[in-house]
Amino acid sequence: MSEDRPGLLDGAIWPAENTKLFGHEEAEDFLAQFYRSGKGHHAILIEGPEGIGKATLAFRFANHVLSHPDPAGAPLRIGDPDLNSAVSRQITAGASHNLLHLSRPVDEKSGKVKSAITVDEVRRAGKFFSQTSGTGNWRIVIIDPADDMNRNAANAILKILEEPPKRAMFLVLSHAPGKLLPTIRSRCLPLKLAPLDDQALVSALANLGIQSVGEGQALLSAAKGSVGEALKLLNYGGGDIIEAYNAVLSSEGPAARKAMYRLADALSGKESDTIFDFFVSHVGDDVMNRARIAAGEGRIVAAERLARLYSDITEKLTVSDAYNLDRKQTIMEVLSDIKQPRT
Repeated sequence: MSEDRPGLLDGAIWPAENTKLFGHEEAEDFLAQFYRSGKGHHAILIEGPEGIGKATLAFRFANHVLSHPDPAGAPLRIGDPDLNSAVSRQITAGASHNLLHLSRPVDEKSGKVKSAITVDEVRRAGKFFSQTSGTGNWRIVIIDPADDMNRNAANAILKILEEPPKRAMFLVLSHAPGKLLPTIRSRCLPLKLAPLDDQALVSALANLGIQSVGEGQALLSAAKGSVGEALKLLNYGGGDIIEAYNAVLSSEGPAARKAMYRLADALSGKESDTIFDFFVSHVGDDVMNRARIAAGEGRIVAAERLARLYSDITEKLTVSDAYNLDRKQTIMEVLSDIKQPRT
């Protein structure tokens, strides 16, 4: 993770500074034309898997709007931001009076990123809108991602969405919109982004200086159309974690126990948050994929057991995170649950 940009993966470009976006041309054109029509919605829910470019799209669109405050005169296409322009310099420096980026804050005591976007962060949006813009321009809030808001924060943002100020715009990012309050979703215009195809993913990685991918198709397949996942595989040992997880699944007895301890050690070390999150996502995808396969083959009992297992694992990880329980012990319990005899 970048020290000056909490949450930024090693090798990634801060979305506000990223001048290129790959694979989402249709979404960009929709936003540009929708804005140009003068009938733009005050809140847009940009949804899709993590790491595919939602934040980059949001900052590009915000830059477009702030650079062309009169919708009727705005271009029909969103161009690459000019980082030397006054608007871009203010946005990248976090000094724009017309753009507020809400994300999980850093805990001043521990120096670590908090587990949720708190109500105090959302109150910043209230103050932001209460201040008079010196330019009379749009005021844009990017919530990145809204999934991270706790209940109080979600209720606070809902109040603003219900009665938005004039020339206010919300760009609400979500990896899993089903987790948002239905009342928040109902007040947003949904814009769904798909995972990148192989060509777009290769181009996006090349933009990060990764000109050749040694693992080739295996990496592209494991990345699932996400630049973020690809960076975790390349720069955080994600491939090794997948191999270790597969070793746990394929072994029995003392060998399985040993493999479980090795994996738990790797995931519970210092500064392991990123790769732990990668592991959690991979385990969830694996269990649900096996459930879908079982259901497709008519093995209903097995499919139901795997669906329950997914729910149990999710709850266990949520409780562990909320109460800051011992991560190694939690991982061992999750792996033990997965290793239970299959029906």
